[in-house]
Amino acid sequence: MTRHLPGFVLVLVMIAAPHARQAPAPRPHTANTLTAPDDFRSPAATVTDMAWFAGAWTGSGLGGVTDEIWSPPAGGAMMGMFRLVRDGKIVFYEFLTLVEQDGSLLLKLKHFNPDLTGWEERANFVTFRLLTIAPDAVHFNGLTFRRQGADRMEIFLALRNSKTGTVSEERFSMTRVRSAGEPTGQRRD
Repeated sequence: MTRHLPGFVLVLVMIAAPHARQAPAPRPHTANTLTAPDDFRSPAATVTDMAWFAGAWTGSGLGGVTDEIWSPPAGGAMMGMFRLVRDGKIVFYEFLTLVEQDGSLLLKLKHFNPDLTGWEERANFVTFRLLTIAPDAVHFNGLTFRRQGADRMEIFLALRNSKTGTVSEERFSMTRVRSAGEPTGQRRD
């Protein structure tokens, strides 16, 4: 823009600062889970941040009794197993790993029928990227672990109906049965 003043020519130069691109942030997916776009950068974390998770847990969810067992951190990973029992019968199992990847955490799982036939193709698995981590709440994309003291936690899972595309939330209420390394058959009181 140029303005003429007596004896002066004033030239105003407008410098437009490039718009700084804000990093995408996680947003609510369901009441208790988050989601983030593909270009979201997961926060720094190691499996040691999830050491509280190690041990055997039992509770309810998906209309049945759920059991989940996690190993202590070792070699940059934790391994887990899950089973759902409904009406006295196994509905399905999961084998899970929580691994350090690219300076953050990634939870991977495979589903199995009661006869151990897999749901996913041989080389495929379900993944959950870490979105936020705090001492009492860990949010993966569509999956939340909320710690409630040393021996209780809630797990929230966003489930998409393959026929309708609608998303619902499943709540798992879990209680620690024993800590990692504690002999099987002994209950903590």
